Amino acid sequence: MAKDQLEPPIIQGGKSYPAMPLPEKQAWPALIALCVGFFMILLDQTIVAVSTPALQADMGASYNQVIWVTSIYLLTFAVPLLVTGRLGDKYGPKNVYAVGMALFTLSSLACGLAPDMFTLIIARGFQGFGAALLTPQTMATINRIFAKERRGAALGIWGTTAGLASLAGPLLGGVITENWGWQWVFFINVPIGVVSIWAVLKYVPAFPPLTRPLDPLSIVLSIGAVFLLVFAFQEGENANWAPWIWMMLLASILLFIWFIRQQSKADKSGNDPLIPLQIFKIRNFSLGNICIAAMGFTVAGTPLPMMMYFQQVHGMDPMHAGMMIIPQAATAAILSPFVGKLVDRSNPNILAAYGFGTVALSILGLALIMIFNLHIVWALVALFFLGVGNAFVWAPNSTSTMRDLPPRMMGAGSGVFNTTRQLGCVIGAAAIGALLQTRLAAGETGAAFGQAILLAVGVLVIGVIASLLAESASSSNSGAKPKKPAQPKA
Repeated sequence: MAKDQLEPPIIQGGKSYPAMPLPEKQAWPALIALCVGFFMILLDQTIVAVSTPALQADMGASYNQVIWVTSIYLLTFAVPLLVTGRLGDKYGPKNVYAVGMALFTLSSLACGLAPDMFTLIIARGFQGFGAALLTPQTMATINRIFAKERRGAALGIWGTTAGLASLAGPLLGGVITENWGWQWVFFINVPIGVVSIWAVLKYVPAFPPLTRPLDPLSIVLSIGAVFLLVFAFQEGENANWAPWIWMMLLASILLFIWFIRQQSKADKSGNDPLIPLQIFKIRNFSLGNICIAAMGFTVAGTPLPMMMYFQQVHGMDPMHAGMMIIPQAATAAILSPFVGKLVDRSNPNILAAYGFGTVALSILGLALIMIFNLHIVWALVALFFLGVGNAFVWAPNSTSTMRDLPPRMMGAGSGVFNTTRQLGCVIGAAAIGALLQTRLAAGETGAAFGQAILLAVGVLVIGVIASLLAESASSSNSGAKPKKPAQPKA
């Protein structure tokens, strides 16, 4: 990385910013600082689910209230992602990350101290918004501070962090809830959050901000469109897909169309569009978002049928059912760094296609095991290969998706990427949940769980195809338009 150290700093608005990418001795501490917060966000999503029954019993909560503890978090997390990703471009990802982590940490404390369910639900809403502020900044920063030929290794560590969080969540959730009470699944976030803020402020560099204001109408339209879409899918099954749900979905589509039209008008009014439309002319970015939506569909939709199958068919308690994911999470965590290094030496699109294909075959295997009620050991084998597939999806797909974005679009690209993933999650949970309910109503209890997750297999095939259609690094570079020079540093 000697050539990076020789590059002059970037001067903008009379301020000096370090040239990108950073020398690796500075980039790796920054990555570790970001991964601390990333770990906590993912840990919180799984650890809270394990403690939910104890929380419900202690608070005397209704089933609807318990559902909203999760729903409000997902809603306030998913809805503002398009905006919060762009806020990183405007005010600097380091600053937005620190604000988001501070909000997440304080709201975690409020969750643990909540005297009633209403307070807890409100605090969870703020927690979700804090997560929305900081999550897009992680990927945007990694793709700026690491050179293209080293991003795979960095994203491999990022994938390992995700694997460790998914492994630790169910285990820690059970231990903490049993020994100290459900409040401590929130209190544990406080010291981690403080460490994360300190580390990010110390090790993550500042980036030159956007000079023009973000288009205000675009912000309103994006929040309205995503809110209507997410809320409709969240409540659709409970409302038996009543006419008002379909009206919300239609309104969401109309707002998305208006939002797209507004992006082309924003520039003429002197504002920065929330999502520069030229970002979708980058082939790998568009295809990568299709891929991550397919993966979000799978990771959000399949766990519920699997956990219900282990508990209702095989009589496991929640703790032992949660431990069934150990082969998957451990395998993904172990393999991710090696896959990340492999990404830097080979075509990430082929690796991603292999990953999506392996995940699809693993889900298909699990479905057949459930439908034909095969021995439980076969489920462990399928979950092991599911972990292998996961390791080959995240870093390769993220590398390919973000590789060709110019630095000034990293925040917007990260916001789109995370929003697409979350929308995939919401749609996947709703679609597989609705299919599961239909099959259970038909009276096929054991087979219903397997039949429900078959839907994910078809969606994953789309991920395989999209990965294979993406350009390799060499073809992408050779096909670059010569008229587009590198971004000026002043």
